[in-house]
Amino acid sequence: MTDRVDAIVVGGGVVGLAVGRALALAGHAPLILEGEADFGSWTSSRNSEVIHAGIYYPEGSLKARLCVMGKHMLYAFCVERGVPHRQVGKLIFAANDEQFGELEKIQAAAVSAGVNDLVWLEKAAVRAIEPELSCAGALLSPSTGIVDSHSLMQALLGEAEAHGGMLVANSPVERISRAEGLWQVHIPGEADPVVCAPILVNSAGLGAQALASAIEGLDPSFIPPLHLARGVYFTHSGKVPFSHLIYPVPEPGGLGTHLTLDLGGQARFGPDVEWIDRIDYTVDPARHSKFAAAAQRIWPALDPARLQPGYAGIRPKISGPGEAAADFMIQGPAVHGQEGLVNLFGIESPGLTASMAIAAAVMEALKCLK
Repeated sequence: MTDRVDAIVVGGGVVGLAVGRALALAGHAPLILEGEADFGSWTSSRNSEVIHAGIYYPEGSLKARLCVMGKHMLYAFCVERGVPHRQVGKLIFAANDEQFGELEKIQAAAVSAGVNDLVWLEKAAVRAIEPELSCAGALLSPSTGIVDSHSLMQALLGEAEAHGGMLVANSPVERISRAEGLWQVHIPGEADPVVCAPILVNSAGLGAQALASAIEGLDPSFIPPLHLARGVYFTHSGKVPFSHLIYPVPEPGGLGTHLTLDLGGQARFGPDVEWIDRIDYTVDPARHSKFAAAAQRIWPALDPARLQPGYAGIRPKISGPGEAAADFMIQGPAVHGQEGLVNLFGIESPGLTASMAIAAAVMEALKCLK
């Protein structure tokens, strides 16, 4: 016998948990299905844990709007729920005078996105707050912060569970069928569907395209290609003389190898951008010299011996090498015509920052069910 629930969310990353929370708060108690043994095992636990200000994204894009909206929602949620976080601020620096034009573009994009708190700092002003940073000038983003992503996901899940939601781990989804207005979930080894619901949200991240391809009735033309961009981090042992996050001007595919801090004050450098053809989280120690060179562009006095391989994350991109960065893709019934279904594609950075705003957008896409 197939169990019926109010809603099903496939994918227990930070966005899936935020969607589950939003559904639960709206009275649609969800079942959150996660294929791994624990929530947030993929992209959500393999990033910089940065709360982004919303300053890099094209005017009018979902990334721009949802990052700014999500930032405010995230800070408020962290305060309310006691999630460890800190508004440390970020410096985006120009290595030389020729990069000032890039900083001007970033500042203009920020203003168009509604971020009006960036401060232009000349070289002497940068030196006053970060004496070890070698640069020609920088933009200060005071609303950038850091968050304990695991604690954030625990809090999102806890609130979803308090309102009737449930996470079921070790539950990979094989296919989705449709019957009598309900989405039916099939898992490996079971002939019949195990659970069904009128609402299905595909928040499978790196697996979103594969899941969408297994949804009965969904036109394949609505499924974008998946491009994998691995980002590697090297960690630094010992203290660093920085109190802000330090970013260079962006590079194709990412924001450039930057310095971020965790809540304990430890530093990591990364991520870089490497296009790959399969999911592989390997960190090659032979890349040490490349990371040391990138780190020393931020901190010339860095001792390369204090850098060691850290971890890797993979961005679930829907644009490939040489293409303009794609926007988030939130496909609801108004797009693909399938009632009760929302597919999320290309939820890379700033997905963590925007997670609760993405959840709000999912609820808006499902407004036909209210």
